[in-house]
Amino acid sequence: MTTTTAPDVVAARARVGARLVGRERELDLVLAAVAAGRDIVLEGPPGTSKTTMLTAITGEWGIPLLFVEGNADLTPAKLVGHHNPARVLKEDYSEDNFVAGPLTEAMRSGGFLYIEEFNRAPDDTLNTLLTAMADRRLSIPRVGTVEALPTFRIIASMNPYDNVGTTRLSSSVHDRLCRLAVDYQDDDAERGIVVLRTGLPSSGEALGSWLVRDAVAVTRATREHPDVRQGSSVRGAIDLALVAVQLGALRGLSVDDAVTRESTSLYAVLVKDAMVVALSGRIHLDEAADTTPERVLTEIWEDRFILQPSAAQPG
Repeated sequence: MTTTTAPDVVAARARVGARLVGRERELDLVLAAVAAGRDIVLEGPPGTSKTTMLTAITGEWGIPLLFVEGNADLTPAKLVGHHNPARVLKEDYSEDNFVAGPLTEAMRSGGFLYIEEFNRAPDDTLNTLLTAMADRRLSIPRVGTVEALPTFRIIASMNPYDNVGTTRLSSSVHDRLCRLAVDYQDDDAERGIVVLRTGLPSSGEALGSWLVRDAVAVTRATREHPDVRQGSSVRGAIDLALVAVQLGALRGLSVDDAVTRESTSLYAVLVKDAMVVALSGRIHLDEAADTTPERVLTEIWEDRFILQPSAAQPG
């Protein structure tokens, strides 16, 4: 298979890296794998920049990124395509009335087929992918053989924290895929992401910079709480900050205001209320836990603002 040349990879790396925060190593590894013509599975929780990274790479290469959600309803026909029933009745089967599925589209256009929740797809669907991965071609009855363009790749993702409704992948599937574990970013990187997505200041004494720091802190705390099976990604911190900005405006607090001794208690309540809206639906409790998302978030808030109030102070 023709692969992207080394100079192209080097040039693309610099431009793609400018769109990401704190994913230098992962970007190098993914870019190296796809440039080498390999398919890859990215294993990690939601909200760890997997889609952002792939969107940046395909955007740089000028090729499509096609999304597919792996589930029990993802049949080979939905993945490969089907003949239009109405036209078949009038014209009989032909290549002209074939409606291409995402796999066929990706092969024809040389794009990336990104399959989320890969291990939820049925075995017969995965077997269809095996042919595309191994031979880079696909034989479709009454259509012919589809040859993949050189930039075609299959990218899969799996969430290691969620095994409900999933199936164990066969050794044949594993043998055809490279693998990379993608975990949550560190505190500094997640703050950078929130700043980038919200436009709030990254430092200073204004309420906006406090929101960045505290939104990231309480969101990261959801991943360590003993009653939580899977905590929130950085998307929760982004939403928390954005909701808090609007809620603050309703309560007379501006992101540009300096947080004073008098407004500290108002600010703390502001964060607590925004946490309920932004995070309660994003945390998944342990099945044995006798609690609620709201109680868990209250505990996290108390740890941050009452038990350790210095953590919520500037500096």
